[in-house]
Amino acid sequence: MDRTLTVGIGAVTEYLGVDQVVDLGPLHPAAHGAYRLRLRVDADSVVQEAVPLVGHLHRGAEKLFEVRDYRQVMALANRHDWWAAFANEVLIARAVEQMTGMTPPPRAVRLRVLLCELTRAMAHLAFLTPLTKAADGTRSVGTTVAVGAREALQRVLEEASGGRIHFMANRIGGLREDVPADWSAHVEDALATVQRALPLIAACTVNDTAFVERHSGVGVLSLADATALGVSGPAGRASGLDVDLRRDDPAPGYAELELRTVVRTAGDALARVACQIDEVDLAVDLALQCLQGIPGGAVNVRLPSTIAPPEGSVYSWGEAALGIAGVHLVSRGERTPWRLRLRTASFNNVQALSCLLPGTALDQLPTALGSFAVVVGDIDK
Repeated sequence: MDRTLTVGIGAVTEYLGVDQVVDLGPLHPAAHGAYRLRLRVDADSVVQEAVPLVGHLHRGAEKLFEVRDYRQVMALANRHDWWAAFANEVLIARAVEQMTGMTPPPRAVRLRVLLCELTRAMAHLAFLTPLTKAADGTRSVGTTVAVGAREALQRVLEEASGGRIHFMANRIGGLREDVPADWSAHVEDALATVQRALPLIAACTVNDTAFVERHSGVGVLSLADATALGVSGPAGRASGLDVDLRRDDPAPGYAELELRTVVRTAGDALARVACQIDEVDLAVDLALQCLQGIPGGAVNVRLPSTIAPPEGSVYSWGEAALGIAGVHLVSRGERTPWRLRLRTASFNNVQALSCLLPGTALDQLPTALGSFAVVVGDIDK
């Protein structure tokens, strides 16, 4: 007879004393946010099957977009992936600009790229910070500098937009307003803080013997599985999937930058952490390149009293912090979108847990999940 044993907030159901089904609830400390994992484990507590169950944090963003005009849509655009808020805004703005034939001024284009890369570095640092702690959960020097680096970036983003998380800095046709006069100097100081922090972050993660032993060979995602599931961003590149839209289909402003690729091939937890560290370094490099040649002039164009793209559809995509994000905009010539469909990185990426978790011991789950960054609002969009 089946027996059910409640452990904390999870439940273990034992089938004939052999297989167990472990349900990690949406608030379980080993789960990465408000989604569930249904795991089938064998008698040795090794995962045999993993099913991610999403829907606990449904945002309804796509339906909210359809009952708001395009100016109001921009105010909601950054809330599904709050760590890549600026990149979300840019995608929707570019989709509308493409449909209306609107061209943002050169200064706005350059500042958009700079703000996207600052947001990217901040997002990766947010996911890396918990990984810098010691095995017993105590803070390390790497934790302290990671928090300091993230806060330095957050300060300059807040200074530019007035918002700490939901920036709402973009508008159709450019940016809502220009950055402060001395902002570039503050950005240079923040980037220098990040550069000083990266070696210390690496020292307690990918360059630490104990960390390497815990993460090597854990949660391996093969190149074939990453490709089949549409995994992108650092999670895909850690498995050898050499795709980066900043290089392969550059958005306005990226073609002028010198971009190197960050690719690993092992596909395990260690490779994913290493890719995120390398992505921070790359984002800092791109941001510094942007600072060298910011044009003068306006940061937006004069908008008509009503924004109503002509009837038709357009697809706009770009490289967000966690991978490829896209916007499919369908217009019927009205002030509100008829359809605004989101392609979010986390929604595709979280499906990969069904491929990378089998073969993982239960006590290795925090290691595997901690290396696999997702934003739950981006899943339950």
